[in-house]
Amino acid sequence: MLENLDFEKVNGLMPCIIQDHVTQKVLMLGYMNEEALKKTQIENRVTFFSRTKNRLWTKGETSGNFLNVKSITSDCDNDTLLIKVNPVGEVCHTGSDTCFDEKNEGDAFLFHLEKVIQDRKNNPSEKSYTSELFQKGINKIAQKVGEEAVEIVIEAKDDNDDLFLGEAADLMYHYLVLLAAKNKDLEDVINVLRSRHT
Repeated sequence: MLENLDFEKVNGLMPCIIQDHVTQKVLMLGYMNEEALKKTQIENRVTFFSRTKNRLWTKGETSGNFLNVKSITSDCDNDTLLIKVNPVGEVCHTGSDTCFDEKNEGDAFLFHLEKVIQDRKNNPSEKSYTSELFQKGINKIAQKVGEEAVEIVIEAKDDNDDLFLGEAADLMYHYLVLLAAKNKDLEDVINVLRSRHT
């Protein structure tokens, strides 16, 4: 579909709606010329054409708050882009999650927890157990997932719901940490499950 984009219709600057691929929140609106789109596709990070700076501008080039691309689609008229992203940090220069002063939160707590874990990975803290796991590396994280998996199996054989659910929560948390360590997320796993669903 991107081959049919009509840049002439929009005077060379294509409106781009930026949406979080997990929460589905609209984060911002920007503009791309053909060069910005090509750079975005090559680097998998959103680059706009800045109308105020009159140049290409990669979102996050100074702040580090990049917009990592998950997908790019055009609308039915081929004159607007929808870019789904995994945002790193706040999107708006004001410090807000979005340029519309909304919290970038979905309805699912697991996706929120995933974002917290990613933040601990990107911004380590000495007081954070999650940061400590990332510092110890992939082998330790994988080992913890294995340990928690064994513990939930043991609790499944008994009748203590509280202990079973506690171990289930521990396994889920460490599994999310492992996904983040492998630079994957829940959406990647969901896509695999969707592909298997008949």
